[in-house]
Amino acid sequence: MANFSVILVEAAGEAAATPKAFGMDATVWVSIAMLVFLGILVWKGVPGMIAAMLDKRIAEISRQLNEAEQLRLDAESLKAEYEAKLARAAKEADDMRARADAEAEALVTKAKADATALIARRKQMAEDRIAAAEAGALADVRSAVAKAATEAAAKLIAEKHDASADKALIDQAIAGVAKV
Repeated sequence: MANFSVILVEAAGEAAATPKAFGMDATVWVSIAMLVFLGILVWKGVPGMIAAMLDKRIAEISRQLNEAEQLRLDAESLKAEYEAKLARAAKEADDMRARADAEAEALVTKAKADATALIARRKQMAEDRIAAAEAGALADVRSAVAKAATEAAAKLIAEKHDASADKALIDQAIAGVAKV
């Protein structure tokens, strides 16, 4: 086993040897290749293209920012306009509510006044009917009393006087009482 580990170490040592070309190792060749690549990029103007592309992108982003700012200002303007409209609508609603309350109060007051006047008219009509009924009853009573008095007077006169002599006087007296 000891021989096997020695072989591995020797193989590893040989693999670790760095290759060289023209007396330069791989790091120098990579550095030279990188410098040549960067030189070609500069010669073809790639940094200018990248700068132009970045400037174009910056200009586009700036334009979008300006547009967004303008949209924000427009949105704030619309918001203020709609808030003003909302305030006007709320004020109009309050005014309409106040007018409706005033109209309702006026209607209630008018209805109370109309009801009071109606009650007064009906009371007056009832009192007038009662007075008319009293007057009619009083007239009926007076008529009945006059009739009874006339009949009683006629009866008394007929009993105490001679019917043939005073007949004209009695008829005249009865006619006078009946007219009253």
